[in-house]
Amino acid sequence: MSESPKARVALLGPGSWGTALAIQLCRNGHQVRLWGHEAAQIEALKRDGENRQFLPGFRLPPTLIPTDSLDEALADATDCLVVVPSHAFRSVVSALHERLPSGMGIAWATKGLDSTSGQLLHTIAQECLGDRPLAVASGPSFALEVASGLPTAITVASATGSFAERIARLLHGDRFRAYTSSDMVGVEVCGAAKNVLAIATGIADGLGFGANTRAAIITRGLAELIRVGMALGGRTETFMGLAGIGDLVLTCTDNQSRNRRMGLALASGKGVREAMGEIGQEVEGVVTALAVHRLSTRLDIEMPISEQVYRVLYEGISPEQATKALLERDPKPEFG
Repeated sequence: MSESPKARVALLGPGSWGTALAIQLCRNGHQVRLWGHEAAQIEALKRDGENRQFLPGFRLPPTLIPTDSLDEALADATDCLVVVPSHAFRSVVSALHERLPSGMGIAWATKGLDSTSGQLLHTIAQECLGDRPLAVASGPSFALEVASGLPTAITVASATGSFAERIARLLHGDRFRAYTSSDMVGVEVCGAAKNVLAIATGIADGLGFGANTRAAIITRGLAELIRVGMALGGRTETFMGLAGIGDLVLTCTDNQSRNRRMGLALASGKGVREAMGEIGQEVEGVVTALAVHRLSTRLDIEMPISEQVYRVLYEGISPEQATKALLERDPKPEFG
């Protein structure tokens, strides 16, 4: 992958993941304007020289400029990367419509579905922005490890091959590998639904069910990802790659995952609001569980693990009841 000219990137979303990607872009020699809508948070970033709220302990590079002005963030930008929570994706992308230069594309590293419609995010971006190059970046990647410069690999997917390559080049570095794909649907489905399955794994581990159960949930959860992803037009190989099994295993097995920690908290008897308050950041699997439930219902696709997570979060059944419902399902062929 040949070296690209140094870019000026508008990165929208100063959470832990957005800040980590901003640090990675600066590490690659690019200039970044990091935008957030909360003036107090942006002022804290400028004052402290680090994101003490979401990613403490990492100094912001001199080439990273925090701002609460979207116009300032986009001024002279060569690229735009959106890293906001899924529930804010539509409103942020809508605000870009009148601000982006003609022909300029956007990429995002948001993992989720539209919280209202359950649509994939590239569909929302197309509705808001029309015919522009679009790309999604996803894969097994914790913010803390990316900010620390630990080896990481992700996938950048776009229907426009040259745009996938452009975004991959921006992010690709000595210890950060970015692969390209044309399967936006598969990558987006994996990035969203795996968070729901991580809640399920956290619940099972919190209830003390052991490694056998964890492996079974990950494997049968992968089958759920494939069923819904294929129904929407995704490709099988995507689910076997970084954005699929790679991110699923990462999110389900390590306590850096906020979704896994949500499951652990639920298993300990805490309510959803209490658990989210303790975690203190977005837990994408909570809102995604509702969207996946609606999606699987519309497509008439069986997703029993995801369905039980939905029932715990939105219908008030206990983790023990959800587990019992799964275990009481009739035997069936593993494949077919």
